[in-house]
Amino acid sequence: MTRKQKKMLIRIVIATAMLTVVALLPTDGWLRFSLFLFPYLCIGYDILIKAGKGIWNRQPFDENFLMAIATVGAITLGEYAEGVFVMLFYQVGELFQSVAVGKSRRSIGALMDIRPDIANLESDGGILTEVDPCDVPVGSVIVVRPGERIPIDGCVIEGSSSLDTAALTGESLPRDVATGDTVISGCINLSGALRIRTERAFEDSTVSRILNMVENAGARKSRSEKFITRFARIYTPVVCASALALGLLPPVFRMLVLQTAPMWGDWIYRALTFLVISCPCALVISIPLGFFAGIGGASRAGVLVKGSNYLELLSQVQVVAFDKTGTLTEGRFWVTEVNPIGMSRERLLEYAALAEGFSTHPIADSLMRALGSSPDLSRVCDVTEIGGHGIKAMVDGDAVAIGNARMLRDEGIAFAECDAHGTVVYVAVNGVYAGFILIADRIKATAKQTVADLRRIGIRRTVMLTGDAHAIGEAVARELGIDEVRCELLPQDKLSVVEQMLEASPRERLAFVGDGINDSPVLSRADVGIAMGALGSDAAIEAADVVLMDDDPQKIVCAIGIAKKCMRIVRQNIVFALGVKLLCLCLGALGLANMWLAVFADVGVMVLAVLNAIRALYAGK
Repeated sequence: MTRKQKKMLIRIVIATAMLTVVALLPTDGWLRFSLFLFPYLCIGYDILIKAGKGIWNRQPFDENFLMAIATVGAITLGEYAEGVFVMLFYQVGELFQSVAVGKSRRSIGALMDIRPDIANLESDGGILTEVDPCDVPVGSVIVVRPGERIPIDGCVIEGSSSLDTAALTGESLPRDVATGDTVISGCINLSGALRIRTERAFEDSTVSRILNMVENAGARKSRSEKFITRFARIYTPVVCASALALGLLPPVFRMLVLQTAPMWGDWIYRALTFLVISCPCALVISIPLGFFAGIGGASRAGVLVKGSNYLELLSQVQVVAFDKTGTLTEGRFWVTEVNPIGMSRERLLEYAALAEGFSTHPIADSLMRALGSSPDLSRVCDVTEIGGHGIKAMVDGDAVAIGNARMLRDEGIAFAECDAHGTVVYVAVNGVYAGFILIADRIKATAKQTVADLRRIGIRRTVMLTGDAHAIGEAVARELGIDEVRCELLPQDKLSVVEQMLEASPRERLAFVGDGINDSPVLSRADVGIAMGALGSDAAIEAADVVLMDDDPQKIVCAIGIAKKCMRIVRQNIVFALGVKLLCLCLGALGLANMWLAVFADVGVMVLAVLNAIRALYAGK
């Protein structure tokens, strides 16, 4: 508990003890009134002060005003014990709410406690100096020891280790890194020391962007939150006027029309009970808390939502459109098939890797990885690259030609053309066709399950937008079970397609999932833009409304599931709070509810609503 909460707890204990003693004393009249003032002022002086400030600032209609009027009115009518008990129970509810909200904030704070305190900057002489991460220039070398957080995004130039990425991705499995790997700030180094060359300034690194997103999320209110704010502004003065009418009109009617006793005390007591019941604390507190907890629960699962408005929109999504490369596929070429003729598989792959050994093309990189070792390039000479066709080289004295079908046709080499989906690399040795190697972008392991799970949770339609050829795009869509695919699209074409989809079905919320800089316009235009955060471009992350902190498509299902659960909790609180309030208001107006029921309708409903709202913090589990 905070110091403020502890002080409130002490006040509650003291006021309870004083009230018990005063209630048992055989006193009456002014002495009894004076004695009850001690526990009342002990527990309620701050509420009275806040109510007075509200009146002074011409903004009286809040819960403090309602509590002050109701309890002062009860004491004025001689209901001393009830007046003090109402204020006491109200403060108990406020303390409970404060502790609950604090727990929620601390949980989120612990989840997002990824800001590094220091960076070990290495000087030219190899001396390490502890500095503020903000003071580390781009291109500097930093050392991260075991147990320390990586302070700035960069590339490992020496060392290998395992990284705890749970705070960023929600995944408990460590990630292994070695020389040449890119690492992001906020991860914890678990084993070996790493020397890292920084690639960004601290304020532009992943950890800073994440913290900025979380800090600014509260500024973007959902429609539900805005409704509650507007509702409270109208609701409070309306119930105050209704309570005034309840306290004045029936007695006047009885006195002037019915010619009977006005029963002022009875009707004023009903009006005061009406005021206590009408306090909108449960709605005003629990609805924003529900969204706040939902955003925190999403953060725990490795999903960053930039505002409660996007959380609400995400829960309404019915159509999900995907980019292909880097989103549903790994975005990296892999050798998927080696088909030799007249030689071994290993020999064909070695010929191809040696011939491509001096190239920086992604195809060359995939061949090197498939070979499993760095080839001895001293075995290669007379390398000639033919643009748009391939490469010719002498390997161990053999003339090797590697390239596409046009190259072999131009060389007059007879071969059987392959129509497999992917990039086909044909190899000829000494003018004789030696086979082909198929290179393709592999589908992510969880992509197919993601599409199936989206359909299971209520997504009506899935669409894939890609710049690839029709054969490749349709093959991927068919394998994943995607409903619709659009191929050979330029970035502006993707934007046009999304706009057409939005215009064709204006009532259907559309989410677009992408990762590249070319996806930024579409991410901005969609109802909800979802960026794959770990490998996604800065532009995509900035344009998106939701950021997945790793590249697992399954997190899309997780994000939508969290949003739906959060909105269910918010709606439950709205219906429950309003339902109980309306029922108790009717009972109070009819004289069937006393101050004790009023306390339950106010404090009890608020406590239950807050407890329900906190469930959203664990929505990602």
